Amino acid sequence: MTMRTETTGEQLSTADFAAAPERRTAAEEAIPSAERQTPVEPKPADRADRPQPSPLFAGNEAEGFRGRWSDVQAGFVDEPRRAVEQADGLVAEVMQRLAQVFADERRTLEQQWDRGAETDTEELRQALQRYRSFFDRLLAL
Repeated sequence: MTMRTETTGEQLSTADFAAAPERRTAAEEAIPSAERQTPVEPKPADRADRPQPSPLFAGNEAEGFRGRWSDVQAGFVDEPRRAVEQADGLVAEVMQRLAQVFADERRTLEQQWDRGAETDTEELRQALQRYRSFFDRLLAL
């Protein structure tokens, strides 16, 4: 299942993200697949004093994704298979965009470090909070 992205014109699918087993660590491989797919409930202490998650995308970008999702969902009645293919492509595109957002943030911090510039501890704290927020959301799914 693939979908051509509007921005790059390349075909994406969730299989593209899963097709890289060589990227899995030895620890990941040691976990049986049934256990990898079992959701883990965070302990109450893990949730304590956590700030509310910040948006992962700018408002207009998130709204664009939501609008496209609505179109996919609406198309299910007439063409279910095509709707599922489009849903897969849209999810892959969102995953790719999200990875790009984090990569851009990391690149900005690394450029500051490479110039020998001191990165403000507050900037680093906010970056770590964004990573933690995203990580918690992934595990809560």
